[in-house]
Amino acid sequence: MTADGIKPGTVLLIDGRASVQFGGDRALVLRVISVSERPTYHGWAWVTGYVLDGAGQALDRREVFVQVAGLRPVSVRPANVVRRNRGV
Repeated sequence: MTADGIKPGTVLLIDGRASVQFGGDRALVLRVISVSERPTYHGWAWVTGYVLDGAGQALDRREVFVQVAGLRPVSVRPANVVRRNRGV
């Protein structure tokens, strides 16, 4: 994956392959909202997004500094949506 390939809405697994700070049980699933254009080291990027729980619900907004080559796209089932019958 390249920094150009990270688009808003993409869901990524961020673990020890992306940065040592996310190794082991500190890994997280992040729905991307933006990728910073500020200069960084080659192959690294600042990514902002929402940390998702197992149901795909946003828990917290985070900005993370990661190695782009270590990012893994994942699919997340959509969060349950409550629909109400409209008595028509």
